Amino acid sequence: MTTRTYSVPGISCGHCKSAIEGEIAPLDGVESVAVDIDAKTVLVVGDITEDAVRAAVDEAGYEVTAVS
Repeated sequence: MTTRTYSVPGISCGHCKSAIEGEIAPLDGVESVAVDIDAKTVLVVGDITEDAVRAAVDEAGYEVTAVS
């Protein structure tokens, strides 16, 4: 299981948080997802590819700019 933090500068409110979590949480392999509005980050824990998370964030209308 991996843990990755994605930088998503477009996060600014609760709607952003809900949209992103709503796209990532149902994906196969995701154990948990947490959006930090103030830090503008998304923490994903599970067995899921970086590409799948990026695609889900894109589907929610946002862009991942960095991964750690």
